[in-house]
Amino acid sequence: MIIKTAGLFFVTAIAEIVGCYLPYLWLRGKAEAWVLLPAAVALALFAWLLSMHPFEAGRTYAAYGAVYVVTALGWLWAVDGVQPTRWDALGGLLVLTGMAVIAFAPRG
Repeated sequence: MIIKTAGLFFVTAIAEIVGCYLPYLWLRGKAEAWVLLPAAVALALFAWLLSMHPFEAGRTYAAYGAVYVVTALGWLWAVDGVQPTRWDALGGLLVLTGMAVIAFAPRG
């Protein structure tokens, strides 16, 4: 369950980042307006993927936020070409630890 949940969080984060990055490119004059269509599809996919998570909505959003942060740091490196610093890595580790506590703690 942990690997499946983490994978779903990662795919959800990619959908959200793509859905926001494409309009960012358009607004900065680095892409044509047609990129808004795949951006809208990506954001719709993001919303649908959030509904696939096994937790209550609030817990899903809280835990997902950590995976989003780490995925965004990966995006920073892979797409923007900026290597994350050790502080970025430490922050990512801290939020992932929080995500694990929120998502996988025993529930009574």
